[in-house]
Amino acid sequence: MIGISACLGGSCCRYDGKNQEIPQLRKMLEMNEAIQVCPEVLGGLPIPRDPAEIIGGDGFDVWRGTAVVRTNRGEDVTDMFKAGAKRAYEILKANQVTSLVLKDKSPSCGSQLIYDGTFSGTQIVGVGVATAYFIMQGISVQSDTQWRKSKETDN
Repeated sequence: MIGISACLGGSCCRYDGKNQEIPQLRKMLEMNEAIQVCPEVLGGLPIPRDPAEIIGGDGFDVWRGTAVVRTNRGEDVTDMFKAGAKRAYEILKANQVTSLVLKDKSPSCGSQLIYDGTFSGTQIVGVGVATAYFIMQGISVQSDTQWRKSKETDN
């Protein structure tokens, strides 16, 4: 069983109320080969919601207490991001998930790239809050981009 970002499975749970569906991942959900989680929604954030970025580092820095997650209006949503990561992990653990496909560039799920905290669209190498937590718990994580590339080479 793999876990996926809910937006990749077709759930309209992104900050803008949209999804980033990958049809093959949705099919895996329909065949009960995958489960989906959205750490931001599990943390209590609404749909839609203000965009948020990590300020002062990446997800590992958030867990170390040296970075925070703020919305574009300046609201500190760090605690909600951390709570959502923990709730998502409990769901994944209960379903014996050992690998994840997560949406890159997300302040929760990014595993290769995230935005730099300036709300300018600038990307940096780093991981999101949930991804950092999942990695610390021993779950293998790949981005949606990495997953797509691996499927192309399988064909």
